[in-house]
Amino acid sequence: MNAHQQGLIALRPSRNGNGRMSASGARPRLRDRSWMAPLVPLLVAVVFLLGWEGAVRLAGSELFPRPIEVGRGIVELIQKGLLFKYVVASLFRVTCGFFLALLVGVPFGLLLGWFQLAFKAFNPLIQVLRPISPIAWIPVAILWFGVSDMAPVFLIFLASVFPITVSAIAAVQNMQSVYLRAARNFGLGQLQLFRQVILPATLPQILTGVRIALGVAWLVVVAAEMIAVNSGLGYLIIDARNAGKRYDLVVGGMVLIGLIGLLLDVLVRRLERFEEVSWGYGSR
Repeated sequence: MNAHQQGLIALRPSRNGNGRMSASGARPRLRDRSWMAPLVPLLVAVVFLLGWEGAVRLAGSELFPRPIEVGRGIVELIQKGLLFKYVVASLFRVTCGFFLALLVGVPFGLLLGWFQLAFKAFNPLIQVLRPISPIAWIPVAILWFGVSDMAPVFLIFLASVFPITVSAIAAVQNMQSVYLRAARNFGLGQLQLFRQVILPATLPQILTGVRIALGVAWLVVVAAEMIAVNSGLGYLIIDARNAGKRYDLVVGGMVLIGLIGLLLDVLVRRLERFEEVSWGYGSR
């Protein structure tokens, strides 16, 4: 064995009797602590509730409810059959407005990202309309659609379509050129290029925009329901405050909005596990 081979052997990480890397090799293998993952959010929730309870007691406020009072208010809504009605009404409006935004925003964004002339023509208009808060459109929505479900659906569409469109545009413009060169070498036509190359390559970034848009849509529906309709979780909050100053129901509505928003985000994150999308996120 020559000196070069001896040097290579010395550089190899050795293992001790337990199968772990020795001090002369790589770092020791970390213990598997995956069982702690569900406990950490639960611990944070418990600490938050205890802090909430302690803050109310220290403040001595009789208006702001304690966690147990909020829980009783939610149970009351369930017993009266109102909770399911309010949640379904809000989810229905979000679903309609959000899917309309998907149907318009994704194709429109892909086209603008691919055709430079179309991008230069429409991008200034998009950048003018995008910063306008959807809440500012509430008077216009009521004027056009009245106090009906169409008003919040329209507002949700406006809130969602711009993040989806912009993310689709950026996904196409930032796509690696090697994909296009390989597709042209195989002689793919425009339609095949969109279906087999551009759409799969842009899906991860589009999905990120979809997650952002869904969060904004859920915010907007609550604000719209406070003014434009007489049902839903937003209406529950404003009605509980005006009717009898039921702040336990006000905070209960806020808690439900947060929990449903978390559930919606988890459902969208599940889409990242599909093979058509997961490649764009690397190993996690």
